[in-house]
Amino acid sequence: MIEAYSHNYLKSLLKKHALIWPHNLTLSRLVARSLRRRDKSFIYVEVTNHDDYWPGILIPLCLNTLGTVLVVSRSQKMRLYQVEIPRLREEGLTLPVWEGPEPPVNGNLWLLDHTHWIKAYEKNYFNERQLIIPEAELFSRRLREAMTIKISSANWDQLRRAYPSLSSKLINLHKTLSQRLFSEAIRPDALLRMHSVDVIELKSVLKDLDYLPEPWLAFYRIDNEKWASWAELNHKLLDWTWYFQPLEPYQMLHKLFLDNPFVFLSGSPLNEFHHLETIFNVKVKLGGPIYKEPIKLFVPFRQPLPNAECFAEHLLDQSRRLILGRQGVTVVILDDDQLLRRLTSELAAEFGKRVIFQSTVLETNGILCCSSSWWLSFQEKCPLPEQLIVALLPFSSLELPLTAARVEAFKKQGLDWFRDLLLPELLSLLPKLVLPVRKNQGRIAILDGRLRSRSWGKKIFTVLEPWSPLDRLLPD
Repeated sequence: MIEAYSHNYLKSLLKKHALIWPHNLTLSRLVARSLRRRDKSFIYVEVTNHDDYWPGILIPLCLNTLGTVLVVSRSQKMRLYQVEIPRLREEGLTLPVWEGPEPPVNGNLWLLDHTHWIKAYEKNYFNERQLIIPEAELFSRRLREAMTIKISSANWDQLRRAYPSLSSKLINLHKTLSQRLFSEAIRPDALLRMHSVDVIELKSVLKDLDYLPEPWLAFYRIDNEKWASWAELNHKLLDWTWYFQPLEPYQMLHKLFLDNPFVFLSGSPLNEFHHLETIFNVKVKLGGPIYKEPIKLFVPFRQPLPNAECFAEHLLDQSRRLILGRQGVTVVILDDDQLLRRLTSELAAEFGKRVIFQSTVLETNGILCCSSSWWLSFQEKCPLPEQLIVALLPFSSLELPLTAARVEAFKKQGLDWFRDLLLPELLSLLPKLVLPVRKNQGRIAILDGRLRSRSWGKKIFTVLEPWSPLDRLLPD
């Protein structure tokens, strides 16, 4: 009966809020069915804005929250408390919510961010609980960030004070690693991939200790084959920090998803979840909004490739043309740090104080230059842009130690690391990067020549739909 009740409540809500995503009716029945049957469900939701489908998730949860865990980001939590739960209250529905890493003592919905989710998993609190995971296409990325282990110089000092007998060994090891890292660095504040022998050598020093404080205990427990590690150098202080992240969190959590019922709500298709694909027993695709206004897309023909000598000049020339005469905010996304800083400086020489680097304080006609990861994290704190310039398609760079380690692991498995790893992640990322400019009915420019010269470029055009081509730059 939960499906029928959810359907009726949503029909009443849709009469008052006509702009709510109409496929919520179907979604609510699917979520309610999964809650009742305890399925392992994958729901591919073609929707421009993930906020649109909250009623379809929350109304079934109002009717049955027992043993259910909802995993949310910080912005999603704010949306729930400020918009969705008050709207449900107006319909006479209550959603009792419990927060924190400890499980609820009653039947409340357990609301967890990704950091607390990991802590609860480590304490085995998810026994038979049902997991609801919105924005599942970002779940692996968010888990990886939540599982990060960070070892700083202060942690080395902490360990030396706890075990004075190991002090000389730890000092010598840290000194050897420091000398090697700074000699290998080709630029200030570099990220350098650590060798597996470094991890093994340090573990051999720690193996006979009775007690290890955090983060050393977490470090000692990692599987070298399943984790990437790198050092972040600080040349000003001649110091460095050691980072560890899992290559593929889903591989490490496979048994959890095998044992527990769950609902994945994803804006990306099923083939991007190859580690879990065989587990799903319900696979559904829901259509997108009935109507979306197309955005203007500027992708000139015969653009140079990123490895061309004239590419930097091409970026400056096209960016200048795109920005001239614009009265709203322009965002320039570029994931090559050196090229980004160069382009930011050149644009500042042209447009002055309007140009800023990775800051949320913008003038009404400001020009924000940033990386894709920064824009993804801070776009909600910035005004809606009138224009988005994608200087380079934001593929994860092989210069990043984590990406290099993941690619290496894919090669060992005989997988196509570009089409099975980098391209799917890009296709998941792009709709979220362009969402603010789509809301503002602005325009998008992509200045990467690979978009038209590579066969996989068609997939990028597809994920950006609906769009209308902008062939010439004319005054408004």
